[in-house]
Amino acid sequence: MKEVYAVTGALGFLGNAIVDNLLSKGKTVRVMDIGQDKYGLLKDRDVQFFRADVCDAASMEDFFTVEDDQELIVIHAAGIVSISSKFSQLMYDVNVKGTQNIVDMALKHKIKKLVYVSTVHAIPELPKDEMIAEISDFNPDLVEGEYSKTKAIATKIVMDSVQKGLYAMVVHPSGIIGPGDYAGGHMTQLVKDCAEGRLTACVKGGYDFVDVRDVAEGIVLAAKKGKSGNAYILSGEYYPIKKITDTICSVLGKKQIKTILPLWFAKMTAPLAELYYKIKKQKPLFTSYSLYTLQSNSNFNSKKAQQELGYKLKFSLKQSIEDTYMWIKANNLIRRKKKVASKA
Repeated sequence: MKEVYAVTGALGFLGNAIVDNLLSKGKTVRVMDIGQDKYGLLKDRDVQFFRADVCDAASMEDFFTVEDDQELIVIHAAGIVSISSKFSQLMYDVNVKGTQNIVDMALKHKIKKLVYVSTVHAIPELPKDEMIAEISDFNPDLVEGEYSKTKAIATKIVMDSVQKGLYAMVVHPSGIIGPGDYAGGHMTQLVKDCAEGRLTACVKGGYDFVDVRDVAEGIVLAAKKGKSGNAYILSGEYYPIKKITDTICSVLGKKQIKTILPLWFAKMTAPLAELYYKIKKQKPLFTSYSLYTLQSNSNFNSKKAQQELGYKLKFSLKQSIEDTYMWIKANNLIRRKKKVASKA
């Protein structure tokens, strides 16, 4: 039987990296997304494109239909990521109801495998001195933040589907960084702000970050070697925010940022920052939820993925930031300050 890989969210940051990885291995790939390919991510790529919406099960019929001599492996990477402190109906519909639709369609069409891209945020936090490993039961009441709650619910839906006969597994990436982020995620925005001279301070704290290309490889390995009903953490390394900004400044040839904002000040101003950036229709770098995350325990254990899947890290923090900056430059995403003409 011929394997066909079907990727949802293929025009997203991680989804596109997954497609790249699969094509580099000579796999047959079909992709699904709701929007137009305005950045040309799939242009001249040997993929089948299906325009469908995870929130509309009927629209995905063709995406899940294959020939009699083919087997479908679905990688469900579509989802909405948010550090907002507010509830979002759209995020709930896409992350929860969309995943339920994917599971229902997978059972209906008797696919070979389902790999669900969850997040480490779906796993309850442990005290700072404890290592966080994979779990099998997910409860939204045990995690912080609206995004985390939607992913915990969705992950439980996937895990429960195994009892219904679906060969399904879950991967939990930590904070994803690297080139190719057209959506303008927070690490990409951090590099841009520094390049444009708008990054003048940072906050205390840190998090576990991993290159998008390492995550994509881990997901493809899970599709090949992962066991049904299992979860795999795909984490990287913990980095203090100051080390990240120092590395960015080093790559850009700029002076290091000296100002470190007190946590109490950042927390006090975060709600105002969220409102300001909402009005400006821009993503805030820091919100109440992101500040919580930067202070949380991000000591994630990826040994299971290393041992069972062969997961390993290939990209260092410096390499990820260098590649991100080169990608930003190549796509002309840096806004230059306008020169003011001097009077004669």
